[in-house]
Amino acid sequence: MSEARQIETPNAMMRIDDPREARSIIARGDYRGHTAGVARDYVQGNLCILPRDHALDFAAFCQRNPKPCPVIGMGAPGDPALAGLGDIDIRTDVPGYRVFRDGELVDEPTDILDIWSDDLVTFVLGCSFSFELPLIEAGIALQHIERGSVVPMYRSSIPCTPAGKFACDMVVSMRPLSPADAIRAVQITSRFPGVHGAPVHIGLPQLIGIEDIMKPDFGDPPVIGDDQLPVFWACGVTPQAAVEQAKPPLCITHKPGSMLITDKKNSELAAF
Repeated sequence: MSEARQIETPNAMMRIDDPREARSIIARGDYRGHTAGVARDYVQGNLCILPRDHALDFAAFCQRNPKPCPVIGMGAPGDPALAGLGDIDIRTDVPGYRVFRDGELVDEPTDILDIWSDDLVTFVLGCSFSFELPLIEAGIALQHIERGSVVPMYRSSIPCTPAGKFACDMVVSMRPLSPADAIRAVQITSRFPGVHGAPVHIGLPQLIGIEDIMKPDFGDPPVIGDDQLPVFWACGVTPQAAVEQAKPPLCITHKPGSMLITDKKNSELAAF
């Protein structure tokens, strides 16, 4: 059996511990699934690529909204490499991309070689996948990891602080946990402010504008037990919501759940 066939499924991909090997498989086009659990000791990043003229306002938006938009890397205009995050070519090393023109989603390509230009600036934002390993090590079961699904994400009514044309309500991710696990999760994720930090809300989803928790805006529907609470974290899909309102002529993001895998260790982002 060929290597490509061996890594076609998300469960097979989860067994890969080396971020360089994972990116190589992705760049070859042999894997297009979600990246939860892949190279789990290493930081994964949300992606937002914008023309130079919009980069300053977006950087200000991230600075004013560090919970949903914690910047862990930024490229130079026109440079697809990301110094400090690994031997990365941002044009090929993400399993799935989304292309927005004037705020409208127009394509979901598997690479962006054809649309890359010297005018583009890459932002990499921290991802909640980085605090999931400490949760698992603490004995907290994470449903989407165990089911091989994409974590559910919702458009909330929690406002972000605007910057220039960039303004939106926060997108949140949700993990169902028992009350005891929810308390422990708050304690653990508070140590990771560079990857969204502590939850922004626990329980009663309608209080943050979520009318039907079984119908996420992104990701897969959850299963919530009678003894579980929905626990919500700020989510790095928030910039996509901001882009929809700012309507830049071009923006490229990751496909939700399909992240950039870096060479930076999760432990480097912990604030002990």
